[in-house]
Amino acid sequence: MHSVKSTILKYFSLLLLAFSSQLSAFSQENSPYSRYGLGDLVPNQNITSRAMGGISSGFYDLQGIQSINFSNPATLGSISFTMLDLGAEADIHTLKNINPAKKYTQSNSLFSYLQAAFPIASQKMLKKGTNWGFGFGIKPVSRIDYKIEKRSRLNNVDSLYTQYEGTGGLNQAYLGTGISFNLNKNKASLRVNRLSFGVQFGYMFGSKDFSTKLTFINDTVNYYRSNSETKSNFGGVFTHVGIQYETSLKNGGMLRIGANGNMQQKMNAKQDIIRETFQFDANGNTYRIDSIYDQKNVKGKVEYPSSYSVGFTYADHHWLFGADYETSNWASYKYYGATEQLRNAWTIRGGAQYFPAKDNTPAKKYFSFVKYRMGFYYGPDYVQLNSNNRPQYAFTLGTGMPLTSLRRNSYNIEYVTLNTALEIGARGNKQTNVKEGMVRFSVGVSMNARWFRKIKYD
Repeated sequence: MHSVKSTILKYFSLLLLAFSSQLSAFSQENSPYSRYGLGDLVPNQNITSRAMGGISSGFYDLQGIQSINFSNPATLGSISFTMLDLGAEADIHTLKNINPAKKYTQSNSLFSYLQAAFPIASQKMLKKGTNWGFGFGIKPVSRIDYKIEKRSRLNNVDSLYTQYEGTGGLNQAYLGTGISFNLNKNKASLRVNRLSFGVQFGYMFGSKDFSTKLTFINDTVNYYRSNSETKSNFGGVFTHVGIQYETSLKNGGMLRIGANGNMQQKMNAKQDIIRETFQFDANGNTYRIDSIYDQKNVKGKVEYPSSYSVGFTYADHHWLFGADYETSNWASYKYYGATEQLRNAWTIRGGAQYFPAKDNTPAKKYFSFVKYRMGFYYGPDYVQLNSNNRPQYAFTLGTGMPLTSLRRNSYNIEYVTLNTALEIGARGNKQTNVKEGMVRFSVGVSMNARWFRKIKYD
């Protein structure tokens, strides 16, 4: 007997422990565009989907062993085994300023997500063709991380050194459940005809810390340095819903159509506003000389925009094809009642997967049991600094590689899968003057079935 309560307690503590390390981990990014909105948005799909251009609305692995699709909670209604799924990524960004010609490269690495899911349907529900699943996890939504230095000359005054710095980002901790129904009137029919619904809810939390430090450079007069800093912390409950319909076709293939989205949501925020003069000590740390303005716990709201996605996948034994269209209403985003230089954004995604193995393929042919994936995505970035849109696009590749022996997979229904994804893309073009190249490598591990099952004998 599988205890739902013990499973929740066991893995939720693991998720919290791992995420605490993620908050302090590896970020060394320096993206000036993360100054706007809630920062640079991180991919909102698992590693399996990322390798196929990010398709997720209509996607679910037919074997249910590759990963947990947290982008559409309706897929929890198809969970057949207890699963633990985690991912991490490393990327390299190259900023190119076209006029004047300049180039800057930086790297970054962090955890992508950590989640668990398991079936909770009773035997009575399963006999009626109804399946029910539950999942929970934690993941980042956006990152703010930049440090920019500027040297200029004020007319008839002095040289000025300015340092702009920002840190923070948005995260989600979530619970989800999904249920699927067999729509066939004849329950014994082999034809698949299923409808799934799912809901994901939880808590969004994050911070924004922006500062501007000014230093006048003068050989005879010692000016105090100034710091203008605004620190914000915010959080609020969110809800994300999804639906999928799956049907088998006459040629033996499977068609799955899905949609998911969330309404606009408000987060409560508190803000500290600091205007001060400062100096550096012998260790390079700052200390305050005088406070010009200092106000604590200024309450306000952060309005997070609505977003929606629709898509489909077609799959047979060897092939899977799919596409998504998603849109986010970032023009409605407000931070303490103020709008920013943001626009509504949309993205088109497409991808495919190939699985070479046949029913009689021997287990010694390992690479026949690897799933090979590829895809692309294209759309405008949600940050709009002038009248020109900043397109963002990428081509993707990846694999799903079994780590347990294939014979053990077949007879014991135990799976450990290593999923990889490589994204090569860019943001911006000549019209926007600044172009950002990106190479991101993601890796995820999915474990399920007997890895978590406690066997009892009567």
